[in-house]
Amino acid sequence: MCGIFTNSTLCLRIVDELVHNLRINNMIKGFCGVCRSTMEKITENILLEKGSPKTNKLEQIKTLNLSKLGLKLQDLPVKLLSRLQSLERLDLSGNCLQDLPKAMVMPALGFLDLSDNQMEDVTTLESLCSLEELKMENNPYITVSDNYKVMVLLPNLRIYNGKDVSTTANHLRYVYTENLRTRIAAVWEKSFSLPDPISAEEMTALEKNFIASARQQVKFGPSSVRDFTKWRVEILAKDYFSSLTEPKEELEHKESSSIKERRDVSAPSKRKRAASASASASSVSVTTRKKLRTDSSASPVKGDPQKPSVCLRPQMPTQDNTVRMSPRKTSQPLSTPTRGKRSAETTRRASAVLQTTEEVSSKVEEQRDANVKTHMETKPVHLKPLHVLQCHSKQDSSEDFSTQLWACAFQPPPDSNGVGGESRLVATCGGDSLCVIDCETGMVMKKYKVDGENFFALAWSTILMSRGSNAPAQPCSILAAGGKRGLVKLIHPRNNLAYGEFRASRKSLSVLRFNHQQRSFLFTGSYDNKIVMWDIGGVNPQYKYKVVQLLVLETSATPLHVCLPLTSPSSHVLTACEDGLQCYNTQLGNKNNTTKRSKEMEITFPIYKKEDKNHDYHTVDGLSFLTEDIVASKNYMHGSIYLWNWTQTKAKRPNKKTQSVCAVVLAELQWAKTDIPYLALNTCPNQAYIVCGDDKGRLWMYLINSLSSFQTETPIQPTEVLEWPTPVRKGVGEVEGPSINCVAMDPELNFLVALSDKNMVIVWKRESST
Repeated sequence: MCGIFTNSTLCLRIVDELVHNLRINNMIKGFCGVCRSTMEKITENILLEKGSPKTNKLEQIKTLNLSKLGLKLQDLPVKLLSRLQSLERLDLSGNCLQDLPKAMVMPALGFLDLSDNQMEDVTTLESLCSLEELKMENNPYITVSDNYKVMVLLPNLRIYNGKDVSTTANHLRYVYTENLRTRIAAVWEKSFSLPDPISAEEMTALEKNFIASARQQVKFGPSSVRDFTKWRVEILAKDYFSSLTEPKEELEHKESSSIKERRDVSAPSKRKRAASASASASSVSVTTRKKLRTDSSASPVKGDPQKPSVCLRPQMPTQDNTVRMSPRKTSQPLSTPTRGKRSAETTRRASAVLQTTEEVSSKVEEQRDANVKTHMETKPVHLKPLHVLQCHSKQDSSEDFSTQLWACAFQPPPDSNGVGGESRLVATCGGDSLCVIDCETGMVMKKYKVDGENFFALAWSTILMSRGSNAPAQPCSILAAGGKRGLVKLIHPRNNLAYGEFRASRKSLSVLRFNHQQRSFLFTGSYDNKIVMWDIGGVNPQYKYKVVQLLVLETSATPLHVCLPLTSPSSHVLTACEDGLQCYNTQLGNKNNTTKRSKEMEITFPIYKKEDKNHDYHTVDGLSFLTEDIVASKNYMHGSIYLWNWTQTKAKRPNKKTQSVCAVVLAELQWAKTDIPYLALNTCPNQAYIVCGDDKGRLWMYLINSLSSFQTETPIQPTEVLEWPTPVRKGVGEVEGPSINCVAMDPELNFLVALSDKNMVIVWKRESST
């Protein structure tokens, strides 16, 4: 018995010790848990440790991984996180987040991973308006309606949970929303009206009743998204009610006569300055933007045209014929032509016409320097001719000096904002082909031919390619090109793939332009006097895509150029047409719910006052933004280039009858005197340069660091005029200077490319300063 008792006592003592130790262990674990929780609070040191690139400043972090830290809402310090102004990618997966701080602002954030959390309120994501890719997988409380809310709240969202949702998102943002607005307006018109007189109490009660009725009566879409529809209806009903009490704007610009549908399939009508009807049948009765000009000779080459065209650079497997440069000409100094002196008096008087009041004059003076403050003092660049290429020849013939080249553009640099980084690939188009050229080597890297096509326009953009749920979307640089057939070709040059096409018009296309912020939005201008805005979306690994038409802008003549403001490309578009410069409102959603729009206003120029039977200056054949406020434009037959202020011009009140405003001209740039139309100018905002070719192969270059030193009474002389490099054909002679239809520069102006109407691509390279 004693032995048993002793053993039992020992067992009890052991049990007591185990319980005591267990309590101590639990206390230690609890204490350690508190310490660990305290350690995992987000501090500046933790952000610097988990961010990249490694730096000692939060403002320089671009990627941050805060996954699997057990974070909750209270663990996210808004003030600290808001210092991450350069943050592009944020990983918050594997935490315990139910929502995000509403005041958290990260202007550069493009990717956010919220997978494996407990997210409930997606409306807290609204402040992250720059997001392009979002992952929210394995959040058990997220519904289909929440998915739709995310697509509406985040205007730039393209990739959601690894899938391209840009088409669905834009449908919800615009088409679905417009249908809801129509139904909300019907609810108001049927059962409600504003009280008379209006009192604050009555308006508050009326708003409450109207919103409640709209939520109850408006039913649209499947039942699975009922919660989303009610949420969206409440927001739109509030906006609609507010619009009823705001001052109504006059909408005189809506002209019913401008809306005409044309369904016939035909080539563009002949321009007013087109060649005679005896043009070659090979043009298939299509008048290009500059048609075959009235040159007396078919080739600008001296010598017997029957002699074989030789003396091009040795043919490489991927290199097209390159005309050798004349060593005599490359060493000659560049001079500024004296042509256009007669136009100085004309432009001086035209400038004086604009300054009709002291008020306008003073505003121009005060803001002249402010307009170009964004530019650092830039020194003049020096360029030398590097290559002359014949890469668009018919049947690859070196004898072809007749194919006209129309458009060129540099591939966007790798930076997501399109600024900085090296870009040496340029795309060119003309005839039935499109080429991608390496400016440094002169090699034609890619070439695409479409039988029966005549390419007039092209544009680059960067869209996203989804790669499945476990991999982030990959940006890919694509080309859009179009011309005579009215079809837009979509090309991914890196993979050597023309992955799609869609019909943009039943007539020929004259211009293409991507929105540089909403990079899947494409503008197409056509010979049926329309500009259409499309969303081409992204692509999946199989290159499946979907195109949605968003807007139709009715123009009064053929659009030649489409230009978007640098800082607000989604608000307005400027279009240079055969009969003038027109401005359109392109904002989507809110109060702008019409899908067909007429011009908001027409912008006129002082030179219009000098028109007569022999001089029509209304054709604007050159247009480009130099800064967010300064625009460069060129009128046909006017020997100058206008620099004018966009903000001040837009702020003017249009004439009620003509809907026109006169441009607030800042200065004029002297240019060549020529009657050849469609010689387009271009700008290089990073280097403050404007460049425009003429009808003799020359390039007029203007460095605009500051306007304060210029007198508006006299046209500004070019900083430099690059003479035609005079390439030589062996056994034939020198090639005369052709008309330069288009120029393009990379962002840092390391290369300049000019296209001629005689099938020549001229590449200029920047010389290093010594």
